[in-house]
Amino acid sequence: MTSDYCRRAPGGGKLYRFNGIWPELGAGVFIAPGARIIGDVKIGDGSSIWFNCVLRGDVNKIRIGKGTNIQDDTVVHVEGDGAATLIGDEVLIGHSCMIHGTIIGDRGFVGLGAVTMDGCIIEETGMVAAGALLSPGKTVGRQELWVGRPAKKVRDLTEAALEEMMVGVVNYQTLAQKYLADFEG
Repeated sequence: MTSDYCRRAPGGGKLYRFNGIWPELGAGVFIAPGARIIGDVKIGDGSSIWFNCVLRGDVNKIRIGKGTNIQDDTVVHVEGDGAATLIGDEVLIGHSCMIHGTIIGDRGFVGLGAVTMDGCIIEETGMVAAGALLSPGKTVGRQELWVGRPAKKVRDLTEAALEEMMVGVVNYQTLAQKYLADFEG
């Protein structure tokens, strides 16, 4: 499907122009069917956006690094008055998350169903656990694990935990390329 406001993305998802700006995709990006990418969104090489995600770069920008995966049913949005959403390289964002006006450093991790609010920062290798609610303006430090609603730091992550997170990232990179090859033939 191609029109003056909507295009098919590699993998079958949809790209929408907003305010004259089209999303930009790097090489090897997979956008699953049902996913919608809107406006000022740039996605780095080898990243994947899974089924039924919505990324709305309408009132500010969204930037996603290389090799990142944003899993099914996640919403990524921005704050109009200054909080863009910036997501680094090799980040894993689990299913059904809400990422709003947040900065996530390289190899950060957001667990299933977690919510991050305006002005939050998840530093490189920081982790927000499944189901957590990261209140506005909070900072998750490097290698910290935050849990709960509202989320609080519970401990530092071990090197083994960081290695396990990277296994998930690599698995999604591989899976995305399989889908892309199958869907795009």
